[in-house]
Amino acid sequence: MADAIEAINVLNFALDGIQQRQQVIANNITNENTPDYQAKVVTFETSLADAVANGGTAVATVTPEGLPSGTNGNNVSLPAELALETQTNLENQSVANSLSSEFATLSTAVSG
Repeated sequence: MADAIEAINVLNFALDGIQQRQQVIANNITNENTPDYQAKVVTFETSLADAVANGGTAVATVTPEGLPSGTNGNNVSLPAELALETQTNLENQSVANSLSSEFATLSTAVSG
């Protein structure tokens, strides 16, 4: 049962990181034409893997995307953001399905 709870906690953190990434992508897309806007990216996978392997706390980090800027100082690449959005939506669906499966397993264990 402790393993199921740990798995649920890991998946819950992953969902939080994915949701934060979705918000940052939406913000990047919204600011596609804003002069001097620098696209951002959310990373959490490495921190989560380290926390699972070594114990400790995982963190999601928002950093500049690092793409070159255009003539107006903006570096949002709409095709890149849309591709990242699609990938992130698939990750969200996968993690949500895994979380549902863990809850079903836990429910079965509790109800006997």
